[in-house]
Amino acid sequence: MSMARANDVVCGNQLVSADPLPFARSYQLEALEAALKQNTIVYLETGSGKTLIAIMLLRSYAYLLRKPSPYIAVFLVPTVVLVTQQGDALMMQTDLKVGTYWGEMGVDFWDAATWKRQVDGHEVLVMTPAILLSALRHNFLQIDMIKVIIFDECHNARGKHPYASIMMEFYHRQLTRESAQLPRIFGMTASPIKSKGPSTPDSYWRKIHDLENLMHSKVYTCDSEAVLAEYIPFSNPKLKIYKHVDIPSTLSKSLAHDMERLKEKHECSITKSTLSDKSAASAKRRLSKLYSAFLFCLSEMGVWLAFKAAEFLSQQETDFFSWGELDVCAQTIVRDFSSDASKVFSACLPSGPHWSIGGDIQANTDAGYLSSKVHCLVESLLEYRNLKDLRCIIFVERIITAIVLRSLLNELLPKLSGWRTECTAGHASVVQSQSRKIQNKIVEEFRKGVVNIIVATSILEEGLDVQSCNLVIRFDPSATVCSYIQSRGRARMQNSDFLLMVKSGDESTLARMQNFMASGEMMRQESLRHASEPCSPLVDEMYDEPCYKVESTGAIITLSSSVSLLYFYCSRLPSDGYFKSYPRCVIDKESRTCTLQLPKSCPLQRIITVQGNSTKILRQLACLEACKELHRVGALTDNLVPDIVEEEAINKELECQIHTVEESKYFPPEFVSHFGNETEAVYYCYLVELQHETYDDFQLHGIILAVRTKLKCDDEILAFDLDVDRRRRVQVQLKYSKVVTLTSEEIRRCQRFQVSVFKILLDRDLSKLQDALAAGQSPIGSAVSDYLLLPSVGKSSEINWKCVNSLLFPSQVLGDKHMDWCSTQDRKRSVNTKTGVVCSCLLENSLVFTPHNGNIYCITGFLDNLDCNSLLNVRTGESITYREYYKKRQGIELCFEEPLLSGKRISKVHNYLQRNRTQKAKDSTDSSVQLPPELCFVIMSPISISTLYTYSYVPSIMHRIESLVMASHLNSMLLNDCKLNVFIPTAMVLEAVTTRKCLEKFHLESLETLGDAFLKYAVSTQLFKTHENHHEGLLCVKKSKIISNAALCKLGCARKIPGFIRNEAFTLQAWIIPGDSSQVHSFNEELMTSSDKMYSRIKQKIRSKRVADVVEALIGAYLSSGGEVAALSLMKWLGMDIDFADAPIQRHFPLNAEKLVNVKYLESLLHYKFHDPSLLVEALTHGSYMLPEIPRCYQRLEFLGDAVLDYVVTAHLYFKYPGLSPGLITDLRSASVNNECYAQCAIKASLHKHILHASPDLQRQICNTIEDFKNPVSTFGWEAETTFPKVLADVIESLAGAIFVDSGFNQDTTFQCIRPLLEPLVTPQTLKPHPVRELSELCDQKGYVKKKDVVSRENGVAYITVEIDADGVTHKSTCSGRDKIMAKKVACKNVLKSLKECSYNA
Repeated sequence: MSMARANDVVCGNQLVSADPLPFARSYQLEALEAALKQNTIVYLETGSGKTLIAIMLLRSYAYLLRKPSPYIAVFLVPTVVLVTQQGDALMMQTDLKVGTYWGEMGVDFWDAATWKRQVDGHEVLVMTPAILLSALRHNFLQIDMIKVIIFDECHNARGKHPYASIMMEFYHRQLTRESAQLPRIFGMTASPIKSKGPSTPDSYWRKIHDLENLMHSKVYTCDSEAVLAEYIPFSNPKLKIYKHVDIPSTLSKSLAHDMERLKEKHECSITKSTLSDKSAASAKRRLSKLYSAFLFCLSEMGVWLAFKAAEFLSQQETDFFSWGELDVCAQTIVRDFSSDASKVFSACLPSGPHWSIGGDIQANTDAGYLSSKVHCLVESLLEYRNLKDLRCIIFVERIITAIVLRSLLNELLPKLSGWRTECTAGHASVVQSQSRKIQNKIVEEFRKGVVNIIVATSILEEGLDVQSCNLVIRFDPSATVCSYIQSRGRARMQNSDFLLMVKSGDESTLARMQNFMASGEMMRQESLRHASEPCSPLVDEMYDEPCYKVESTGAIITLSSSVSLLYFYCSRLPSDGYFKSYPRCVIDKESRTCTLQLPKSCPLQRIITVQGNSTKILRQLACLEACKELHRVGALTDNLVPDIVEEEAINKELECQIHTVEESKYFPPEFVSHFGNETEAVYYCYLVELQHETYDDFQLHGIILAVRTKLKCDDEILAFDLDVDRRRRVQVQLKYSKVVTLTSEEIRRCQRFQVSVFKILLDRDLSKLQDALAAGQSPIGSAVSDYLLLPSVGKSSEINWKCVNSLLFPSQVLGDKHMDWCSTQDRKRSVNTKTGVVCSCLLENSLVFTPHNGNIYCITGFLDNLDCNSLLNVRTGESITYREYYKKRQGIELCFEEPLLSGKRISKVHNYLQRNRTQKAKDSTDSSVQLPPELCFVIMSPISISTLYTYSYVPSIMHRIESLVMASHLNSMLLNDCKLNVFIPTAMVLEAVTTRKCLEKFHLESLETLGDAFLKYAVSTQLFKTHENHHEGLLCVKKSKIISNAALCKLGCARKIPGFIRNEAFTLQAWIIPGDSSQVHSFNEELMTSSDKMYSRIKQKIRSKRVADVVEALIGAYLSSGGEVAALSLMKWLGMDIDFADAPIQRHFPLNAEKLVNVKYLESLLHYKFHDPSLLVEALTHGSYMLPEIPRCYQRLEFLGDAVLDYVVTAHLYFKYPGLSPGLITDLRSASVNNECYAQCAIKASLHKHILHASPDLQRQICNTIEDFKNPVSTFGWEAETTFPKVLADVIESLAGAIFVDSGFNQDTTFQCIRPLLEPLVTPQTLKPHPVRELSELCDQKGYVKKKDVVSRENGVAYITVEIDADGVTHKSTCSGRDKIMAKKVACKNVLKSLKECSYNA
């Protein structure tokens, strides 16, 4: 297909018209016109505005890209730094939606859905080419959906560069197809040639033509440099010839000899160390690289700069330098080598305050402290000292050169010129690249003039825009034409210079530089001369290389991409610190065959053998064949990504979606009704009986709860306790009594009574009571809180109507009113009050209000022996009469000499559901007061103090009853939907929906622990049975997909569980007084099922984890009361269909187990006879053991055994110790089911002797562990003070898994066989808190100050110092361990011991 034909199809035969910017230059418009006609490579100088041409091209295509168009444009840049720069330029100059992408964003793990969202949300995607190549290969993006691809710095398109792979694997493959829709290709470069530079015009053309053919594009350039010179300045290239002078021979040889001896010394240290072979080899390689770097600095830059290099590399990790993956011990040895090297170099330098490297540069050069090359650089810079506002870039080849030159220039130049120097560098092996943030900061300071000189590697050659540069120096000569042109182009200012430092007599370098200086014009002329020649068909091995394509998706693996894909797949297989999962290839050059074996955890276990004519591609052929097979067995998806990556992407997306949910908070429908105007109503009455556990001053009587609908509660009697304080409790029982019919007037009086009582108790404010009583009725039909709380006659179920009718406030006339029991009717005893003259019977057992102080009192009787003339003892000690007291203190003149009243102030109502309530200092309201009747306004009569005392508990009682009724509704809904005929106590369901934040005596933690263990066990068993070929890593991801917090939250929300969750402590302010129209509240009706409804008043926000916890707790509740069948039914109702049917596992592993492990001994140890001994071999095989006859390692069995042991141990503890306080079962489980416990059990049973592995590191750690493990006190808890290899714990779990499978998935058999290994099991009596937690809680309780832990590492050992300031006394401990977790635990134990001893001695 011709280029014109290809690009005609691209645009769908639509004419793309140019959309130029008004400030575009003439050559930019010409280039745009060329790019609209055909694929184009724009070859223009750095700074000539190539990006602007690309922007105008995208503007011209914009109408094809705007959403909802399915098409996109892609802007490719070679480095991550340029992604942001070009993305910002596009957003500035276009209105297109731009997305930017680089590797650190995790794009390697994106799935098709994630990429689709990017395409749907963006019109231009700016990215590095490897990302596009990967997306195309996996068919997440397709070449025909891209309208334009822009290749920035397109000269990189050669060999196996992603630019070249994109063109060859996708563009050129489609080029021959008639119906292909191919994107417009637009390349940008300052040099179409990247090589060292041809010598003849014809060779220049061949290189350019190769690029044109690969890019299927023609080069556009200006006719001459003069065209560009009208718009952009060009730097003046200058050769700076320096005479090389070797450092003095004696000094050079002496230092070289010392360095050699130093290297040998530290290599010997590595050999003698306890490092693994792999770590030792890595350390020796690092040592050799540093040795070479120091000798290079010595010969090229002199002793002083070699000293600076060694000094720098002996430091801890810096922005530039990282010890990478070296073992801590190896880091120390290698760093010591650098430190010793710095001492060797320092010994050769003058010392004293009068010497400095900049004192006499020539003398220091002659002495060898600086090289002649460095001397030339300094002199060259000083020639520009008079230049105002210098901006100079010095290009070097090595990062270490950049680092030490910065040190030198910052030592010299600030004194001579005030210039500041920084350095920036890209990727390297020994030293690390700077972060993008630091690089950008340096460049920004350079633009502003804060930094004058940047010493840089090639990172500043490509694309980075530094327009203020007026001097460029090539300290090391450019290696390629492209490097020369790009570094020259960094000098953007008018009359800037480009200095090329060349050693005198180096004719080869001089000739190359002169060739480079002429190359620009030669490339331009050759491009113009062949401008009319079409591109030639691409001929390349990669174009016709073998590949594998998935027909359903179009995803493709080529021969060249197969190796990286296979290694990526293996990297996602399970591994540990003792082996890495990677394929093993063996090439037989004689037979020209390659044998490939995949890791044990891979589902493809057959050995792959391929033959080929060329040994160069044998490994690739084997990897390609392995990828094909992996796809056929499902280990690679149809998009040719590892199955685990796709599963992880789904999990991650779900977790990102759900953090917090906002759902309705339900309210029982029995306590809500629609307000109407009925003349009478039927109420179901329940008697609430209250009983003090111990003697109390006041007698409690019953309360009648009257509701319009019978309570939905399976328990005939609801019983619970209220905590008055730590010593006193009130026992509460609720039981059904009878049905009553009340008239509308009776209902109105009942409501006014209860509103008055609760307003007085809660607010103690008469004005609020008046507002509540004056409030209008709710609108007809509105849903309101509607139930009655009435006093009973004693403890009977009869309503105390006398008490209900006791409300006299606000305006009832009391003149002749008497109580039925009044004995003074014949001889009336009148009393003067604020209400008027009343009979004394109305004041006994009444509530009164005293306006002078705003208080409400409960009157218990008359004090006949006291009146206003009686003496009152005040706090000052003086004695005055009541009359004098009120006159003096209140300004009130008492008029009547009547007996005083005995009263008590209304006590404050509390939340009696809160756990660990403490009785504060005795409330002043508990004491009696004496009141003159004439100061009292009667509110209610008769009402006893016992009634008020009883009613003070009612808000807490009603909150608990509401909660129990809600739990009963949820329980009923679950049982009905699950079709279960079992009894689940309502109280247990309430416990399951109550979180710790409620601050009550019970919460969900115990049930959650049980439910979590069963859920993990059930799902793990199902997955193990269902996916026989899945490795442990994939099983774990699939398990997480089902039981993660996000997944459980989603299931819970779908079943409306959040509405039942109690996640806040009860507050009296939030309690709704039934019948109080002054409280603004309205209920919304929500249908749960076709027959059930709930009411909600507010929305509550709950974290997803909290919802997940409740789901697990409900499973635990059903498991605890109804068994596994009930729990599984509940899980099925939630959406987790777990089938425990005993489907036999098909195993075909013919091996002689006795030859590999001691079967008889192990069976006697486990008290179990294996039907399939291959399970025993599998359970003891570590991943490092790669014998072909053993098809699997223990990881799958470990996955299963971990879940089984967790469940059976948790269930054992839960049912053996019923009634444990919330949280204690969790602590017991944590102390029993952990790697430390299992590892100690494995050592105690000598199981380490039977593990099949091939890891020297593992063997060494096991031996060290055995040495440390002497006389263990127990195998549970936190007593161990050494870190155990996790493999030891894994073996306990894998053996449990093996027994579980072999016994037909019998959990009881598994526990019986493994339990002897775990004995003695933890008990509540033997449980000790974790030292870290215990110390933290002690500090919180006592108010001790815990200082920040001090952490350090030395020779592979972690050191942690824990320090506590306990009331001015310091308690400190420093401990070591193989990991900081263990070190911290031991340090905390020591500090706790010190604190306890100190407390005991005190």
